[in-house]
Amino acid sequence: MTSTADLMERRARLLGPNVSTFYDDPLHLVRGSGVWLWDADGRKYLDCYNNVAHVGHRHPRVVEAITQQAGMLNTHTRYLHEGILDYVERLTATFESDITTAIMTCTGSEANDIALRMAEAVTGKRGVIATDHTYHGNTTVVAQLSATNPPGTGDGSHVRHVPAPDSYRPLGGEGGMPHAQAFADKVQEAIDDLEASGIGFSAIILCPAFLNEGFPVLEAGWLAPTLDVVRRAGGLFIADEVQPGFARNGEAFWGHQRIGEQPDIVTMGKPMANGHPVAAVATTPDIMAAFRASFRYFNTFGGNPVSCAAAMAVLDVIEDEGLQENARNVGAYAHEGLLRLAEKHECIGDVRGYGLFFGAELVTDRATKAPATGYAVRLANEMRHRGVLLNKLGVHYNTLKIRPPMTFSKAHADFLLKTLDAALDHLGPAVD
Repeated sequence: MTSTADLMERRARLLGPNVSTFYDDPLHLVRGSGVWLWDADGRKYLDCYNNVAHVGHRHPRVVEAITQQAGMLNTHTRYLHEGILDYVERLTATFESDITTAIMTCTGSEANDIALRMAEAVTGKRGVIATDHTYHGNTTVVAQLSATNPPGTGDGSHVRHVPAPDSYRPLGGEGGMPHAQAFADKVQEAIDDLEASGIGFSAIILCPAFLNEGFPVLEAGWLAPTLDVVRRAGGLFIADEVQPGFARNGEAFWGHQRIGEQPDIVTMGKPMANGHPVAAVATTPDIMAAFRASFRYFNTFGGNPVSCAAAMAVLDVIEDEGLQENARNVGAYAHEGLLRLAEKHECIGDVRGYGLFFGAELVTDRATKAPATGYAVRLANEMRHRGVLLNKLGVHYNTLKIRPPMTFSKAHADFLLKTLDAALDHLGPAVD
């Protein structure tokens, strides 16, 4: 069997330097099924991280859909085919507004790239607002939205960043609607700056659950003051649903529905086809028409029959297996379990989450809320060695990121919580 050292050497030689891996001892995975993964040594891991395998690794219905369609036809959308039409019709039926059109792509990065161009086509302006701790993809244009990992190309002069929401340390010092208004005020300042610069304001792009920012607890209506500001300025709201969408939040099919807000454009990706590279951008007929009149766009692989078959199978599984309700129930169960662990372990400063995206913020001191960033890294590695895969994120990279496949059960949650308890006991108090 090839050693880890040999694989790492080959990666560096064949893929180039600085290709990241998870954990201090990288995993060599060879097989997956449901919520489980196996490495080359035959060791089994509970997958509490990968939302790409949205309905579980190697789901038989998705595998069958891909196999059947690949055995019949796969080509691009300049030929007529019902698959893409049937899928877009079913996909857009999940929205509660006049978002009835879509463009199929291969990645969320492509979808967000198109969304920004749609906003420019409608407004005639280029200025975009994002939070200062977000990620929306890696094309040259979309990468400029990142303040934490800025690209080496493009000047980014059309992008303005606002502070990421943080319910644990709220902007202005007070949570709830004062926090919401403080965020809206920052957005207004960014809009004013874009307009004064001559660039102009076209759109704000946000994950409706602010998941990369650490999934703060934000009640329904929290985003309303911000969207009032955006729409008064003539801008659009782009909802990046790559992570909270497809029923993961448990309360609704989409993240924006959970918070009760209506976007102008919705982008999506990763979980759409359970590992097959499928993504999309959905919008209203008027916005789509403006985009089509301003930009020529074609994607050879976007919306191909095999991809659409895989994506349709995922919708079937979510519905037939009741996975939205499962996300709501199991997510609430796991959340309660984390709260019990917080009573025992002082390093858990805050517990939060939405459906099957939940976690705990780790601190060295609850009174000061000092982030335990290094401790979070050690804990993620300790959990990996104990057979549970998770990671960390958030503004301070100290919040456990637990985002399992949607077939995650209460028994799986029990295993996660028992292992986490033992790992915290082993590591002891949080000291960075």
